[in-house]
Amino acid sequence: MIDRTHDPALKSWVDSANVPETDFPIQNLPFGTFRKRGGERQHLGVAIGDQVFDITAAFVIPSMQTLMAMSAADRVRVRHRISGYLAQYAPGADKFLIPMSEVELLLPCPIGDYTDFYASIHHATNVGKMFRPENPLLPNYKWVPIAYHGRSSSIVVSGTPVRRPWGQIVDGPSGPPRFAPSQRLDYEVEVGAFLGPGSEIGTPIRISESEEHFFGICLLNDWSARDIQAWEYQPLGPFLGKNFATSISPWVVTREALGPFECPLAPRPAGDPESLPYLRTSTGAYRITLEVWLRTEQMHQPVRISQGDFSTLYWTLGQMIAHHTSNGCPIRPGDLIGSGTVSGPERQNRGSLLERPSDEVSGFLQDGDEVMLRGWCEAPDFRRIGLGECRGVILPALAGGA
Repeated sequence: MIDRTHDPALKSWVDSANVPETDFPIQNLPFGTFRKRGGERQHLGVAIGDQVFDITAAFVIPSMQTLMAMSAADRVRVRHRISGYLAQYAPGADKFLIPMSEVELLLPCPIGDYTDFYASIHHATNVGKMFRPENPLLPNYKWVPIAYHGRSSSIVVSGTPVRRPWGQIVDGPSGPPRFAPSQRLDYEVEVGAFLGPGSEIGTPIRISESEEHFFGICLLNDWSARDIQAWEYQPLGPFLGKNFATSISPWVVTREALGPFECPLAPRPAGDPESLPYLRTSTGAYRITLEVWLRTEQMHQPVRISQGDFSTLYWTLGQMIAHHTSNGCPIRPGDLIGSGTVSGPERQNRGSLLERPSDEVSGFLQDGDEVMLRGWCEAPDFRRIGLGECRGVILPALAGGA
């Protein structure tokens, strides 16, 4: 997975890609979908420094789904071609560059299906302690990657405002409920993974093949109305407390770009069961730092309230894909899975307000609050690459719930 495109000494003729603090050096080359401001036609692009390289115009690749449908080997060839083009200037090449300030970034692709996992054992333990202090994890957690099916129609691109939802809320566990705006609105910092080329119905994807169906990652904020969720989640799990909005970042960092940052799966703690054979692997974790920043209406600058490590997850993306398809469930190019909230063992690592002690935060999100997720990958002897940002500001609930 590591080749000349990852060489930390590689430079681009796009000067802004060579600035040390950029998220988008030539070693990254994330894909996104954009249109020029005021225009209508969508193009596929690559982020390079503070510019967008128009792939549709330069290489006649029409869409993200075209890439996602390719084999892993073909995707590598496309990456090599783009890297070579941006490393060695050819006359007229700059006509395919557009400043990011002059484009509108869109959802990366149409998203057919969306499944959200629960892969951080620290998050599962933190939440479980609220309900079962002596035994926070349910018996199945260390055996099976837990997930629920989300709603792809409410996935929005970074920068889209999020409306405070209405729902059934109770003051006590037995009800009765009232219909009101959520007062316990929360964020969840996650990594989203786009899938492709996909599988046929009835054909599982084996763990050894799973990463060939992992196209790339983005930042994902699984907005959550905790008071609605608490009343509705039994007996069938999340519903309206989750599906009102999910925000994702516009740039998809490919599996190929992540090669230098892959690391072994963290060893299971003593006494934990070994994974069943169809999930057994020792690789597939990634060194990704994730941060949450919050700005209220009273703040001039945002403050960082969380920093987590994606490599601490109990289940890898490959294991999620293998389990998701183990019963023959098909996946298609553009399907999205979420990692679940990424939390760690310390207070500063917790990826949602629900997990944080009440003396550390002023309750839940208020109208006008803006949440910003940021992420990047680092490893010795390689160039740092970033995931960009995922932003969303909270709008007041609609009057009367309609």
